[in-house]
Amino acid sequence: MARMLSPLGVQTRSTVSSRDVLTGGKVRKPSRRSRTKVTIDDVAHRAGVSAMTVSRVVNAEKNVHPTTRELVLSVVRELNYAPNLAARSLAKADDIQVGLIYGNPSGAYLSEFLVGALDESTSRGAQLVLVKSQGVDAQAAEDAVQRLIAGGVTGAVLTSPLSESRHVSERLAAAGIPSVGVATGCFRGDVSCVRVDDRQAAYDMTRLLLELGHRRIGFIKGHPNQTASAERLAGFETAVAEHPDCEVAVAQGYFTFQSGLEAAELLLDGQPRPTAIFASNDDMAAAAVSVAHRRFLDVPNDLTVVGFDDTAVATTLWPALTTVRQPVSAMAAMAIDLLLQDIRALRDGKTPLPIDRVIEHTIVQRNSSAPPPALGRRRLAGAAGTGKARQPGR
Repeated sequence: MARMLSPLGVQTRSTVSSRDVLTGGKVRKPSRRSRTKVTIDDVAHRAGVSAMTVSRVVNAEKNVHPTTRELVLSVVRELNYAPNLAARSLAKADDIQVGLIYGNPSGAYLSEFLVGALDESTSRGAQLVLVKSQGVDAQAAEDAVQRLIAGGVTGAVLTSPLSESRHVSERLAAAGIPSVGVATGCFRGDVSCVRVDDRQAAYDMTRLLLELGHRRIGFIKGHPNQTASAERLAGFETAVAEHPDCEVAVAQGYFTFQSGLEAAELLLDGQPRPTAIFASNDDMAAAAVSVAHRRFLDVPNDLTVVGFDDTAVATTLWPALTTVRQPVSAMAAMAIDLLLQDIRALRDGKTPLPIDRVIEHTIVQRNSSAPPPALGRRRLAGAAGTGKARQPGR
């Protein structure tokens, strides 16, 4: 089990010079302990608020007026105040360990997720404990949960597919450990969730392909053990159903690059082959681009490829990928925030209410999408005939 601890607090610089100090007729150098440090009371006094208010602002708690928050933050910056996270944790008896169980096969997705989770947990003075689920079966999930419980975590963030397991959340709840699910596909009802509307996002991306003129479209499904996979397929099918002249082919994927290779090969073997492929995540879309290149198909002039997630692979790929942006890093940070709210409520003797936090998605158009080949040539010819051909880069 990998354990990632938030860093200890950083000591502020002394505001007193290192000149000698006269004490009892003797000259001595000042010790580090005698040097003046900015305290929370100094910040409170300068801002004209209570120390409790400063504490709430520093801890990013919600119940502070925006004007007051900005005032306190400006004084914090002015005085170069840096609270000691370790001391603060001890003083508040608030030693929080957030367990994160991950089993998502996409390395790009996991990387984005960990950035958001680590940044948020560190800024909130919490420790992040990582546990990998060694498989997708019930026993692997049970083993991961047991390791979290044995590790004494205060709360847990669950990534897909474990975020959709009632057994996992119920096991944690029975041990007194609240949890928050991320990318659940739909609202669970029993735990707080952070997600995008996968169905609407896939519908919007498919509409883009249709508006470009594509009528032969291949779709690569995600892993069948995740609700989000079914939701994305449903969004795709709803959009193409609005165009009876569409020819559709669907291949099974598992959110991995390898499965994307196999699915893309299957789709491109079809006759007539699709003019566009929509993959349910960026890893599988990258695989589809790779297969196209191996077949000497130009992307996007011969084949449009689009993905889902907008992870780092979308912009390191050539050509850069048109994709659905779900803010994975921000979703992880929001999950940490909701979990800390639940932990605080439980410590106050309250019962936290499940929250369904739906994050806005965005369609990001880059260089992997274009009109289908025949239509693209007709548009170019028409533009040339009227003297309106666009120059490259315009």
